[in-house]
Amino acid sequence: MATASPPGGQPSTERVPFSVRLKNFWRRVTEGLELSQLWSQFESEARTSYRLYSRDVEAKTPEGLTTRGRRIHVVKEFFWAVFEKLSPARRVLLLLALVLLVIPHGGFEYSREGHVYAVEFDPHFWAGLLLLLLLMLEIADRVVMKRDLQIAREIQTWLLPGAPPQIPGLAVAYATRPANTVAGDYYDVFPRPGRTNEENRVVLAVADVAGKSIPAAMLMATFQASLKTLSTAQVALTELASNMNRYACSNSQGGLRFTTAFLAEYDPIRRTVDYINAGHNNPILRRAGGQIERLDVGGLPIGIQPEVKYESATVTLAPGDWLVIFTDGLVEAENARQEEYGEPRLFSAIEAGKSLEPGEMLKRLMAELDLFVGNTPQHDDVTCMLLKAESF
Repeated sequence: MATASPPGGQPSTERVPFSVRLKNFWRRVTEGLELSQLWSQFESEARTSYRLYSRDVEAKTPEGLTTRGRRIHVVKEFFWAVFEKLSPARRVLLLLALVLLVIPHGGFEYSREGHVYAVEFDPHFWAGLLLLLLLMLEIADRVVMKRDLQIAREIQTWLLPGAPPQIPGLAVAYATRPANTVAGDYYDVFPRPGRTNEENRVVLAVADVAGKSIPAAMLMATFQASLKTLSTAQVALTELASNMNRYACSNSQGGLRFTTAFLAEYDPIRRTVDYINAGHNNPILRRAGGQIERLDVGGLPIGIQPEVKYESATVTLAPGDWLVIFTDGLVEAENARQEEYGEPRLFSAIEAGKSLEPGEMLKRLMAELDLFVGNTPQHDDVTCMLLKAESF
């Protein structure tokens, strides 16, 4: 704000023009976003909210209704889907506001000591006030939840690896994109020491917990802890998977909270990968010569049956081979036409970037995915790990 000194020596403050104040206010409200960006954000949030409420509506819509009956039923169930997500006290506030909205403006007159007094009652004003109060209460909850989710995200970030480790003969890159603040996807690369240096291995893991948000993130943390703890034992990969499965079944709510996983051990000396595919998307092994193999040997997802037996298989990597491990959020990502990204596009991206390093390939793949999806809301976590065999 500019100041100037008048002849009397006292500073005077120039008033900021209304247009400037209005512009600053709008910038503060929109955080500098353009109208197109605001509309895209609103469209994304509206679709996400609609999916949240429509799931309840579709689950309670019976068959055999007439067109008119179905419309009435959908409107009623949509109201209850919104209404029941409020606390009882806030439901009462909402009901009072709705009642006041339909009451017409009115008033009455009374006389006292020869004077006539008119009392007016505007129910719409009080309805708006109640709705504002309800909005403030909901915003307060959202702020607290957002703060807790941010803390949860920071904790989850600590559980995931940072920069890719240096592995002899193998270049690695990985990335994840949560659909919500926290994710149910897990990936990791860490050493597993053996009894001798020749028995040292590197664990490669990518997992996808059933569900989303906080419940999936908590189960992901449990999966990470069990993998890190149980992998310290000198046991075969199949026994490691069985031990993890038995532990997961003890708190999987009867198999409802299961995890698909790809677990592997890389031997830097023999350049072999021993792996188990526990119900996960089949990783893609693209040989240097262009042949495609799918790593599909394993068993059921972890956490369904406690005594399930897992099988393992071994592949040998040669220089120029690519191993692509991913979760279903990558190939099932949808655009505005509800078309999936799909494995054919993933194959094309791998073929086009075969000469690149994993880090560059991953950037190109994620950029292509963004271009395909556009402004469509992300409905599942996306995780991808790329490994390229190199010469020593």
